[in-house]
Amino acid sequence: MIRNIIAIAMKEIRSYFGSPMAYVIGAFFVGLTGFFFIDALSVPFPVASVRGFLDRAVVLIMPIWAPIITMRLLAEEQKLGTLELLMTAPVRDSEIVLGKFIASLVIFLGTLSFTIWFVLLLFVFGDPDIMPLLSAYVGFIMYGVAALSVGLLASSLSPNQIVAAVVGFGILVILTISQEAARQVDGVAAVILEELAINSHLEDFLRGVLSTRDFGYYLAIAAVFLFLTIRSLESRRWR
Repeated sequence: MIRNIIAIAMKEIRSYFGSPMAYVIGAFFVGLTGFFFIDALSVPFPVASVRGFLDRAVVLIMPIWAPIITMRLLAEEQKLGTLELLMTAPVRDSEIVLGKFIASLVIFLGTLSFTIWFVLLLFVFGDPDIMPLLSAYVGFIMYGVAALSVGLLASSLSPNQIVAAVVGFGILVILTISQEAARQVDGVAAVILEELAINSHLEDFLRGVLSTRDFGYYLAIAAVFLFLTIRSLESRRWR
């Protein structure tokens, strides 16, 4: 099982980095986060923290970036007709999904690693507290895990990559604006909307607090959407 997952993941990683689109997408992310980083330090009495660019990256970049990373993983296989061939091979649907998910996660982490340069600048020109820096990155990675699982489900629903990206974007936007919607209502509805909001669970991480509640939320979101992706593939066997 592990061998099949690794083989599928390596195939997708090689395919991704063999395309110029990978470098365009990576430059898009690093460029925007760099702008947010500089802007956050341009205010009077700036704080030596990565919160200034990571919290804006969550709202303004990730709902677009995560679906773009994942949009081709299953949609392209459907369009080319290779998904049916892959499903007849001696691999399970869960192995296909996990292999492609791991590939997207490696791509995400590889691009995110370029932002470590911003952290080094903070240590060169300031005296940041390392714990909030570490927890902020841990939280952002957990957010990425959840967002990529959403994008992968969207990719399984359509052979059109653009449609897959739009569906993934729509789901992430709904999960993001849920926090704002919670402020417009009271009682149980407000609590439910606040708990569903994907960005609200990042706030403690950005403050330097590692919460099992927030870890559990992101892992639960990833598990649910990966499970739905597996079921989406299984449903194709009956079409």
